[in-house]
Amino acid sequence: MSQPQTPEQAEHVITYAEAGVDVEAGDRAVELMKGAIKATHTANVVGGVGGFAGLYDASALLKYRKPYLATSTDGVGTKVAIAQAMDIHDTIGFDLVGMVVDDIVVVGAEPVFMTDYIACGKVVPERIAAIVSGIAAACQVAGTALVGGETAEHPGLLGEHEYDVAGAATGIVEADELLGPDRVKDGDVLIAMASSGIHSNGYSLVRRVINHVGWSLDREVSELGRTLGEELLEPTTVYTADCLDLIRTFPGDVHAFSHVTGGGLAANLARVLPTGLMGVVERDTWSLPAIFSLVGQAGNVPLADLERTLNLGVGMIAVVDGAIANDAVAHLNNRGMKSWVLGQVGPVTDAAAAAGTDFVQGAKGVDGGAVLMQGNYAN
Repeated sequence: MSQPQTPEQAEHVITYAEAGVDVEAGDRAVELMKGAIKATHTANVVGGVGGFAGLYDASALLKYRKPYLATSTDGVGTKVAIAQAMDIHDTIGFDLVGMVVDDIVVVGAEPVFMTDYIACGKVVPERIAAIVSGIAAACQVAGTALVGGETAEHPGLLGEHEYDVAGAATGIVEADELLGPDRVKDGDVLIAMASSGIHSNGYSLVRRVINHVGWSLDREVSELGRTLGEELLEPTTVYTADCLDLIRTFPGDVHAFSHVTGGGLAANLARVLPTGLMGVVERDTWSLPAIFSLVGQAGNVPLADLERTLNLGVGMIAVVDGAIANDAVAHLNNRGMKSWVLGQVGPVTDAAAAAGTDFVQGAKGVDGGAVLMQGNYAN
């Protein structure tokens, strides 16, 4: 049986706002973000902002012989802690969009629409609008419509200045144009596309290292040419448009892509190679960007741990027919996407399989191909 109320309890009026949820602030946030969202809309988006569901005209599917829908969902991880600490919120959207749409383009699919979800301790309209403006800007880069989203206020669960973001997207690919291990063959060439920095994976390791050495985010780091916080908040590169353009420019010759996210280069590349083949990655084809060397040295992090945690300067890999590899590299570089030949695909050898931590066979539940990391980095 419940206890009787005190006079003070009986007189106290509890409202939703008093409980920590400000509905009016949520409405103001929507008004502030409307313009950014609408800027991503194409003629296929039906209705405006604020409906219960985002609508997309699917009649475009009629032009496909056999369309496959591709979908992906992801978040940003603990990189949001850097954004919150620096009170900069208009770039984290690129990290979210990149993590989602670039997983979709890996199979050759064009991501056509996306939705987002923001959970926060308190709705600050300007902060929420800044987050969504970044998401919308990245969607424009990818050519993806932002058709809906949700902002949830969770007082008592998240602190007043805390938030987390997540998103999901859907793409379309013709069934007989699906990219992946079935297309990869002996003699294919690996093409690296440069990352803009750490992107959105491995921040638990990075934050552990900087806390260990006692560095502040406003520390000027000569090797970086800017503050540590500015480097750590560098937005993720969104590769979708470059990948789709590569497919269209060299039809039939692009066989697979690998998005280098959690798990590092070798583990993610192994996922898109067939059993019996391995990608030989030549480390001496690139120099480690300063931030990765800095993290490794400051935390005395073993190279093997760095390689299976961070992208180390390569954010996307294209697996292409060897005959067009040099042309593909030139094409990407002409588009402004720094690229180079990373290595080659060949059969798995006994010597490679005995290479210890330099050899990876299958990854993330995929019993696929293998990757051999060979040589030393150029720096």
